[in-house]
Amino acid sequence: MEIEILKSKIHRAKITEANLNYVGSLTLDEGLMEAANLIENEKVQVVNVNNGTRIETYIIKGKRGSGVCCLNGPAARQGAVGDIVIIIAYATMDFESAKKFKPWVVFPVEGNKIA
Repeated sequence: MEIEILKSKIHRAKITEANLNYVGSLTLDEGLMEAANLIENEKVQVVNVNNGTRIETYIIKGKRGSGVCCLNGPAARQGAVGDIVIIIAYATMDFESAKKFKPWVVFPVEGNKIA
């Protein structure tokens, strides 16, 4: 049996930009991506703490150290600059492996920096 489990999570990042006129996605600081073991084009769920929306999109690599967390395209309608989001990626694995798996969890500090 295979199940889907939490692979990576960035807990409480702050939206720094919302760009409606960009081809859709989520732009993230490359350092945040690496800390959370996320790769460019990976599917993620973005949960907005401020308004309760949940969207699925993919990641575009942003400038390292910039703290960027930008909702692009239609996703820009689901959050505003300053909103707090949780970014989640899942993985599928067999049940026994899943019992032992430890996800990457990142808690950014001010400016979406890694503590």
